[in-house]
Amino acid sequence: MNTPAITLMVNGAELTLTVAADTPLLWALRHDVGLPGTKFGCGIAMCGACTVHVNGEAVRSCVTPVSAVMGKQVSTIEGISGPVIDALRSAWSSIAVAQCGYCQSGQLMSAAALLSTNTSPTEDDIDAAMDGNVCRCGTYPRIRAAIHAAAAQLHTAGGSGR
Repeated sequence: MNTPAITLMVNGAELTLTVAADTPLLWALRHDVGLPGTKFGCGIAMCGACTVHVNGEAVRSCVTPVSAVMGKQVSTIEGISGPVIDALRSAWSSIAVAQCGYCQSGQLMSAAALLSTNTSPTEDDIDAAMDGNVCRCGTYPRIRAAIHAAAAQLHTAGGSGR
């Protein structure tokens, strides 16, 4: 059986892959594109380790077939850039959020999706955006503090985060 070529836009580059249309985006990114920053955690969209952005929205790549993202912009932890992720990375580092680090790319991608549209998140906003992102080390209080610190940094910089 011939597998048709699928064209994806990943981190600003147009890529042509020869994978089945139902291949999970996670495996295409890790194995076919060579971007290992997006992690496999559970395989059922319950842990958030595989979170990427599709057209700016946080999406669980382990259950998203590549056919669902054709014609859309996919951003991974390796390719995301700008004031929001810079503020988050700075806050993550200064607050020492990461312990084992396994979940961190997914945590950062979910937090970046939130702050890209809301630079003044409430506790409820953070809860909703981060729901389903599991940290086995239990660094949730530091993750929350880092999101607030990044939001404050974005406001200090005078930007909307975009």
